[in-house]
Parts: sequence; C-alpha cells; structure tokens
Amino acid sequence: MSHPRLDTLFELEQIEKDLYRGNSWDLGFRALYGGQVLGQSVMAAYKSVPDNRVIHSFHSYFLLPGDASKPVVYEVELVRDGRSFSARRVRAVQNGRAIFYMTASFQLLEEGLNHQFADMPDVPDPDSVEKDIQFYDDNMDKISERTRKALPFHRPVDIRTIDGAHSFRAQKRDPKRQLWMKGRDEISSHVAVNQAALAYASDYHFLSTAVQAHGLAVQDKTLRLATIDHAMWFHHSFKFDDWLLYEMESPFSGNGRALVQGKIYNKEGLLVASSVQEGLLRQVKEEQIP
Repeated sequence: MSHPRLDTLFELEQIEKDLYRGNSWDLGFRALYGGQVLGQSVMAAYKSVPDNRVIHSFHSYFLLPGDASKPVVYEVELVRDGRSFSARRVRAVQNGRAIFYMTASFQLLEEGLNHQFADMPDVPDPDSVEKDIQFYDDNMDKISERTRKALPFHRPVDIRTIDGAHSFRAQKRDPKRQLWMKGRDEISSHVAVNQAALAYASDYHFLSTAVQAHGLAVQDKTLRLATIDHAMWFHHSFKFDDWLLYEMESPFSGNGRALVQGKIYNKEGLLVASSVQEGLLRQVKEEQIP
C-alpha cells in the first residue's frame, strides 16, 4: 500500500512573518495525533533562528484536543537570542483557540565534557522483529472502515515493537516497552527535519506504556488517554531514516495521570535523545461510554 512521505508533513506554509500553517493527517484517533503538533512546532521554531543553532531541548503542553480534519496555525515568538543560546515559544492554534504551547531552546554547537551513563538494552535486530502495522494488515477484514482509511498515514514510520503481540492483549506486565523505529523514506540530512521527525514519532506508544501495569489493552473502550505535556532533549545528531531504538518505561501512575520516560539510541548504542511525558490515564465506567 502507498503512503505519504513523512517529510511533507513538515513543509509549513508561511502566512506572514513568524506565522505558519501545517496540514493535518488523520491517524484515526479520537483527536489530532499529538506527535504531529510536536514535529510541526519544531519546524516552525527553526524558521526563526540562524542556521548554526540547533534545538537541544523543548518543553510543551497540550491544552485542547486538536481536529485532524483541519490545518494547524503556528505562531512563533522570539523570546531571547544570546551568544550561545536562543529561545523560541510556539503557539499552535485551531479555530482561534490555542491547543498547544512549546518552548524550544537552541544552542550554538560547542565542544565540551562528554559522558553516557546509559546502556542500550540487548534486543533482537530490527530485521527479525515484525512490523507493528502487520497486525492490521493481517486483520483488515476485522478492523473498522475509519481505521482502514487511516492506515496509510501510519506507514511513513516503520515501528517494530519487541514482543509486540503482547501490546494488543489485556495482560498485566511491567510498564516497559522497547521498539525499533525509522522513517520508511529517505529523509533530508538537515537536522531540523530529522528532529521534527523524531519528535513526531516519539509520541507513538509512549503513554500507553503505563497501561501495561494495569492489565488493560490499549483498545479498551473504558480507557481515557491524553497527553498533558511532552519534553525532549537532543544529545547527538542522527538520521531518522536509519534505525533508532526507543526504550520506554512508566515509573508512576496515580491521580488520573501517568508519567513515562524514554531513551532513544542509534544502532551503535549512542544515546541520541531522551523524552518524558505526562498524560491523562483514566478508566471510566461502562455506563459512561457514549
């Protein structure tokens, strides 16, 4: 089956200075996929800084559910330009309302002290792990028409979850997950596009890792999951069209929220990025389901 190219999602239309519009993909979720707003906000922020500065971190809040049938407008605010660092704030808007805010910090690359106190886990090679989307391809006659229409928009990112079959079962297990991921198509070598692509993909299967601790399947109709905030730190350069290992775990859930943490390695075991997300995690009663 054909699929759109991931990099086209980050081709923003400039409306006027520091104001951009991005098209939306409908992935078949209840609301606009959060990773899209993350990736497009990264690209919007990059358009206002010198070419020699790269994002080293961003922190963001999701305020309202987005509408996947409509484009998103991004307003970029110049917060600060220093000798080594620049800060930008991005506001994502739909229907005249802010649905998301991001603050991104850029740095002029420099030499410094280096260490890595994180070991890449020993996992099967990606070529030996089944693609996540194979589950849907094998059960095409059992999935809804809405899901079938959304599948092409899931294909641009090749995701292969270690022991992925367990992800579709209501089985209590440790809230940990490991998966390989990469873009299916060749991606520009520009750092902005690769960081935007990783920000986009970093939201896949992230919050649902916390569900594993509760013996529930992510498809459970009584579950309510939604991202509240999402932060990333970029440590080293990488190419998103090459394999990256995403290691996730959830150390806590409670008060209707769950926290998840992630480490992202390249094939050589170099830690290229880290991520943290907190999200809504609720279970409603059957009679409350519309």
